Amino acid sequence: MKLTHLLTTLTALSLAVVLGACSSSSATAAKKDGTVKIGILQLINQSALNDARKGFEEELAANGYKGSKIKIDYVNAQGDQSNLQSMSQRLAADKNDLNLAIATPAAQALAKADSKTPLLFTAITDPTSAGLVTDTKAPDKNATGVTDMVDVKGQIDFTHKLFPKAKKIGLLYNAAEQNSVFQIKLAEVEIKKLGLTAVVKTAATTNDVQQATEALAAQADAIYIPTDNNAAAAMPTIGKISQKLAVPVINADATMIPIAGVATQGINYEDLGRQTAKMAIKILKGKKVSELPVEAPAKVRLVTNKTRMAQFNLTEADVTAAAK
Repeated sequence: MKLTHLLTTLTALSLAVVLGACSSSSATAAKKDGTVKIGILQLINQSALNDARKGFEEELAANGYKGSKIKIDYVNAQGDQSNLQSMSQRLAADKNDLNLAIATPAAQALAKADSKTPLLFTAITDPTSAGLVTDTKAPDKNATGVTDMVDVKGQIDFTHKLFPKAKKIGLLYNAAEQNSVFQIKLAEVEIKKLGLTAVVKTAATTNDVQQATEALAAQADAIYIPTDNNAAAAMPTIGKISQKLAVPVINADATMIPIAGVATQGINYEDLGRQTAKMAIKILKGKKVSELPVEAPAKVRLVTNKTRMAQFNLTEADVTAAAK
């Protein structure tokens, strides 16, 4: 009886090992052959953030993550805080392989809702003050990504060189957007260093942009706009006012130059999205979030608008010289 019991036990253990191996093998095969699931939460529908998502998806596709190989669940909060919360909870429940947040409020909402799924962010200026990381070189809160932080000092200098007679520089931003507040503070410091005056106006919503821009155009000689989501969404309105009242606009976001600006040495959000996708691929291949430091924009572009340059009597040589 003892021998029979022993044989039965050994047989059961052997079967468990075999089944476990098969199960493990099947799980590995499923992981290799299965569909990658990615959730994307975007703050608002505006061209810069749309471009970031486009670049992200195109770079993934270029690396084989397309068709049946990938399932992307894209949601857009349309700037609504309650939408951010409910959509974040939904993505958290989906148990994706990773999530992407486009813009600071989206990243904050996702980070709060889901502490387990690897979180990538893009179109965020200062992830530290946003509470997403403590140390950008060694992410410690399950989030990393690519910032859209531009060289504000360089852009204010660029504005001054292009328009040396401009004594008052207008600044337009949303005071509730941390990205913008951070950049505006830097801009004010640099404007003061140049012996110029900063004229500041805020726009809490896209509906406020027209009035704020008209007020700036009446008081300032040139307008600088940081990477602000409200301003970006209302950029066609800004462009019309700039043209009508003959007050030049310099954008931090190169994407906005064709719509309203004269020129800039700025970032392109499609580039930003592609850069973020390269980080996503590393995570999908086994890298941990903590092993991927937060990255600055890899590319800065000199972008011009010839029509607006002509309006303000600027040549390509003028812009190139200002960019040096």
